[in-house]
Amino acid sequence: MTNLLVKLFVKNSEDTNNIKVRESYGTLSGIVGIICNLLLCGVKIAIGAITASISIMADGLNNLTDMGSSVVTMIGFKMAAKPADKDHPFGHGRIEYLSAFIVAMIIMLVGFELIKSSAQAIISGQSAPKYTITTLVILVCSVAFKLWMYFFNKSLAKKIDSEALMATAQDSFNDSISTFVIMVAAAITSFAQLPFNLDAVMGVIVGAFIIYSGIMTAKETVDKLLGQPPSEELLCELEKTIMSFSDFEAIHDLIVHNYGPGRCLASVHVEVSQNIDIVHCHEQADLCEKLVYERLGVELTIHTDPIDTESEEVGFLRSQLSEKIKTIHPQASLHDFRMTPMGETRTNLIFDAVLPSQANLSEREFKDKIKDLAKEINETFVCVITVDKDFTGK
Repeated sequence: MTNLLVKLFVKNSEDTNNIKVRESYGTLSGIVGIICNLLLCGVKIAIGAITASISIMADGLNNLTDMGSSVVTMIGFKMAAKPADKDHPFGHGRIEYLSAFIVAMIIMLVGFELIKSSAQAIISGQSAPKYTITTLVILVCSVAFKLWMYFFNKSLAKKIDSEALMATAQDSFNDSISTFVIMVAAAITSFAQLPFNLDAVMGVIVGAFIIYSGIMTAKETVDKLLGQPPSEELLCELEKTIMSFSDFEAIHDLIVHNYGPGRCLASVHVEVSQNIDIVHCHEQADLCEKLVYERLGVELTIHTDPIDTESEEVGFLRSQLSEKIKTIHPQASLHDFRMTPMGETRTNLIFDAVLPSQANLSEREFKDKIKDLAKEINETFVCVITVDKDFTGK
């Protein structure tokens, strides 16, 4: 069913990096959500009114807020598809994350309201509602309906890698769980006399579950907005593509900026031989940038760093010091390594060193440890160190 709907309503559905295609996916999800949730809302509120069930009424109102979430998702995708302008030169892609955050807030609001109404019923000693077989059958159908919506939105989210649609899918899954719990409470109440209002107790439990899932959804979207490190897969593909050029010796200072789905910018320093022809080097950097964009959709900017690749002495000392630095922290590394001619009392080693965020060291402590390690190799070594930060999350 999902593939059929995509085929019917999303033109060029495979081109998921196209902002217009993403907008079509968001619109499809929104329209389906509005229709389905409006239908479920009407049915559940009617049943809740007939049976005097707090939890079913609340579940119906939850579907009404879900309809609002679908509208927010549609608007979010519409705004995210707007082209870059003077005030937003990197486009509007992050609005997708904002819409997902709004959906998460709506989810938590529903959870609080459900707990509030259920707690009031428990405190006031309100008796549990009476259910019919017809009511139970409708609740079963509602669970099945919401599970389909969960898989539908999750499938769309995976196709276009969308946090907003994943939040909508999670909301549908929460609804199926809450309705299932209500259904279980209804079945137990129909066949057993309990000294308390099980319907209201279940309402509190479901409300707590909804709030928890809303918090988790909000956390994921906030992490995206604050700036997460790139995925391990993207890092590997970037390094693999860049290092496929034989003139490039190594890479460092890789920084990736995410401005929303399909809008990724990156910069990297590439080490090359100091004897390389500058025109040829520039040509290779240009070709690499274009190849990265074609393969990964990342707009890459390359800065080249010339290093001595012919001196065996420099290469050996660099390798030796690199291994020693890893004793400070496994992710510590050095690059742009240069050295002055060996002197009797002083030999300068000039390089950049990467201080991992997990090392729990100040820059001064990090430098001092490296200097001590260099002295272990040769007492004449004096290190001139520039400390870099790692932005890849390794």
